[in-house]
Amino acid sequence: MIKRKKIISTILSVIMVGGVISGCSNKDIGKTTAKKEEVKNLDFTFDVNPENFEVTVNSNNKTEQVSMPQEKREVTNLKKSENKVSWTYPKENLDVSIEKDNNHLDVDIKSNNKEENSFTWPSVSGESYTLPLQEGKFIPSNDKYWKEFLNDQVYNVLENFSMQFFSVNKSNYALTYIIKNKYNNDIKFDTKNDINFSFKHEYPSINKNKEYGFEIYITDNNVVDIAKTYKNYVVEKGEFKTLEEKAKENKNIEKLYGAPQIYFWEKSAITESDIKWQNLKSSISPELESWIKELLTTKVEDGKEAAKVFDDIKKQDYIDKYQKNQIVSAFNSMLQLKEFYNQSIFKNTNSDIDSLVKKGVGNLNKVELVKLNKMLLKSELKDSTINVNEWSKHNTLDLIDEMKKSGMDNAWIGFDDIEAGYVSPEFVKKAEDYGYLVAPYDSYHSIHKPGEEKWSTATFEDKSLYENATVENKKGKKYEGFQGTGRKLNPTLSLPSVKDRVSKVMENGYGFNSWFIDCDATGEIYDDYSKNHITTQEQDLKARLERMSYIRDEKNMVIGSEGGNDFASTTVAFAHGLETPAFSWVDPDMNKNKDSKYYVGRYYSKTGGVPEVFAKQVPVKEKYKKVFLDSEYSIPLFRLVYNDSVITSYHWLWGIFKIQDEVNNRMMREILYNTPPMYHIDRNEWDKYKNEIKEHNEVWSAFNKKAIKEEMTDFKILSDDKLVQMSQFGDDLKVVANFSDKEFKYENDNVKPHSLIIYDKNEKTIYQP
Repeated sequence: MIKRKKIISTILSVIMVGGVISGCSNKDIGKTTAKKEEVKNLDFTFDVNPENFEVTVNSNNKTEQVSMPQEKREVTNLKKSENKVSWTYPKENLDVSIEKDNNHLDVDIKSNNKEENSFTWPSVSGESYTLPLQEGKFIPSNDKYWKEFLNDQVYNVLENFSMQFFSVNKSNYALTYIIKNKYNNDIKFDTKNDINFSFKHEYPSINKNKEYGFEIYITDNNVVDIAKTYKNYVVEKGEFKTLEEKAKENKNIEKLYGAPQIYFWEKSAITESDIKWQNLKSSISPELESWIKELLTTKVEDGKEAAKVFDDIKKQDYIDKYQKNQIVSAFNSMLQLKEFYNQSIFKNTNSDIDSLVKKGVGNLNKVELVKLNKMLLKSELKDSTINVNEWSKHNTLDLIDEMKKSGMDNAWIGFDDIEAGYVSPEFVKKAEDYGYLVAPYDSYHSIHKPGEEKWSTATFEDKSLYENATVENKKGKKYEGFQGTGRKLNPTLSLPSVKDRVSKVMENGYGFNSWFIDCDATGEIYDDYSKNHITTQEQDLKARLERMSYIRDEKNMVIGSEGGNDFASTTVAFAHGLETPAFSWVDPDMNKNKDSKYYVGRYYSKTGGVPEVFAKQVPVKEKYKKVFLDSEYSIPLFRLVYNDSVITSYHWLWGIFKIQDEVNNRMMREILYNTPPMYHIDRNEWDKYKNEIKEHNEVWSAFNKKAIKEEMTDFKILSDDKLVQMSQFGDDLKVVANFSDKEFKYENDNVKPHSLIIYDKNEKTIYQP
C-alpha cells in the first residue's frame, strides 16, 4: 500500500481566469465544429541552393537554416520566380519544387523512377526540438539523457510519432515541418555532438504515389503556437472530429467523460471463497479425480502441475494456499472445456443440466457451456461448495457494487481477451446497468499457424488465411507475428473474419457497448509484396480503420485502440499508450533479469487475478524516468491538438500504481494534462488501493467532465527548473501544478510542493495526492 497525504479544498474566489488523417467511413470525414486557431505564424523570405539543397529562411532580419547542406548534385531544369524555385536532379530522376504559399513554405519532392529508391531531406539541427513522441517531448539538443537514448536510433515516423509533424527550435524562432505524405518515412538521429536528425522517404516500387514533402511554418518558440499550427492544418483539411460530434452518433461516448480506464481481472467462474475446503477431499470421487487429471494433462496448458496437486492433498490433512490456487485455477480451466461433460462421470443431473445437454455440448455458446459445466461440477462436489449461483459473486458482482458506491459514476472496463468476459455475463450486465462501458480485447494483427494457436485472438475460423493472407517483405520473407510467433495478417483481407468473430461474440449474449482493438492505432503498418495481394502502407492503414469503423458503426460500439496516433483520430474515441508507452523492452533488467529490482514481472498471477506484470510495483532507472516520465521534458502536445477529440491514457503495462515513487506525480499530471488514470483491478487490488482510487477520482473525474469538452487553449512553463506548469482548457478552466520540492508563488496563491490548484471561474480547488 502506498502511503500518501491527500489535501482537497474548495475556496470561493474573485479571480477571473483570463499528417493527413485517413477517413474510413462517411462518419469519419466532413464538416467539423472545430475552428482554426489564432496563431502567430511569422512572415518570411526564403533562399535555396539547389546544388546542395540547403534552404534558409529570414524573418525579421534573422536568418535560420531549414535544412543543412548535402553533397552537391547535378541540377537541370532550374526555374525561379519571386516565390518559387523548382529543379531536377537528373541522376536520381527527382523533381523538386519549393514555393512560399501564404504563411508557409511548401516543399514537394517527386520521384520519376519505377523501381525502388529513397531520398533524404531535410537534415536539421536546432537548440532544442518539440517532437510528438507519445504525448509530446521537449528535447534540448545537448541533453545527456536524450543523447544517450536517441543515439543512432532510426524511428518509423508513422509509428513513433503520435502526430505527423516535428518542430525545430532555433535561437530566433521555431520551424514546424508538417509531413504531407505520412507513409514510408524514417528519421535517423545523430548524437555524436549535439542532437540532430535527418528525414528519409522511401519510394516503394509497389506504390504509385511518388511524392513526399512538407508545409513548413515559422512561429515563436512557443509550444502552443507549434501545436495550434498543426491543428489548423488538420482542421483546414476537414479531418478533425470532436468528441461532441462523435457522441451525436453514439451517445455512449459520453460515458468516457470522467471515466478511469480499468482492466478487470476477476473473471473466474469459481473462486477460493466459494469452496468449503474442509469438505473438498471427501466429495471428489475416484472417478471424478481421474477425469479431472486426464483433462488437466491433455486439454489444459501447464495442467500437469495442478493434476499433481490432487494426488498430494490425499496424503495431507490440510490444503495449503498454493494448492488451493492450483485447484481453483484447474477448475476454472476445465469449466471452459467442451470436453468436460462426461456421461459416465456426471450422473446426478437435473432438468437444467439435461436441457443443455440435449442441445448438444458442441452447439452451446460460451455462456451456456460455462453454465452447464458449473452445474456439472456442483452436482459432484455437492456440499463442498456454496450455491452455484453465488460462485465468484464476492469478487465480481459485489466488487462492481463497491466501485459504484465509491462514487465512480463513469468507468471504462476492459478484459484482457476476446473471451475473458464469457465466465461472468452477469458482471457485464451489471456494469452496463451502472452506466459503465465494458469492452473485450480484440486483435487482428497476428495470426498463428492452424493447430498451433497460442492465444484466441490469433485464432481464425478461415484456416487458409495463414498461407494466403499474410504479409511479405520485399525479399519475399513473411513478417513474424507478435513476440516472433506466427505471422502478420494483411488487414485488407481481414474484414470477413472481423465480421464473423464480432458477430459470434455478440451472439453469445454479451451486451458489450465498447470494443478495444490492439495495434490498429499504433502505426505498425506494412507494404505487402506478396504477389497475390500486393498492398501499400496506405491501403494497410485504410483497412485497419475500416475494420474499426465497422465495429463502431454496425455494432454501435465505443471504439478504442492501442497507441492513438492521430491518423485514427476521427475513428476512435479513446486510446491506450500515448501517456506512458510500453518501454520495458529497452532494458533486460526490466524484461528478462528476474533477480533485478527493476524486473516488471511475469504475465502470471498466483491468485488468478491481476498478473504481476501489471500489479508488481517497481522502480525505474533514472535514465528512463528522465526520458519517459520527467516533467522537465514532458509537454501536452497531443492534448493541445486533440484534447476534445480523442481520450488517451497509459499503455496497460504502466498503470498508475506500477511505478514506485511516481504515483503522486502521475496523478497530478492526470489533471494537468487531462489524462484518465488506468487501474488493474481484482478483489485484492481493489481492497489494497480503493481509498486512493476514491480520493483521486473525486477530484480528477469532476475536472475531466469539464475539461474534456473544451480544447486545451494554453500551456506554460512557470519556473526555471520547468517543474511548475500551467494548462488551460477553454476560457475558464486552468490548472497550476507544482512538481518541485519548493513552494511556488502564482499570482495571489502559494502552490505547495507536489500539489496543484484548479481554477474554475470563481472557484479554486487545492489538491495534493
